[in-house]
Amino acid sequence: MLRHEFQPGRLVAGLFLTAAGAVYAGDAGGLWQTPWFAVVPLVVGGLCLAGATATVARAIRRRGGTESG
Repeated sequence: MLRHEFQPGRLVAGLFLTAAGAVYAGDAGGLWQTPWFAVVPLVVGGLCLAGATATVARAIRRRGGTESG
């Protein structure tokens, strides 16, 4: 039994923020050079995509709930 419902928007946000952390970790480790502003589009794009994903998931849940009830 699940303790909470699956929230795909949070998953997408987490993946993009983890990717941003990996970019900075690679820069800190000396694997590559990353300008400080390069992560901004990654984070902003990820948050926008997460918001869109959450909106679509909510719409699907509402539509599925009204048809079965």
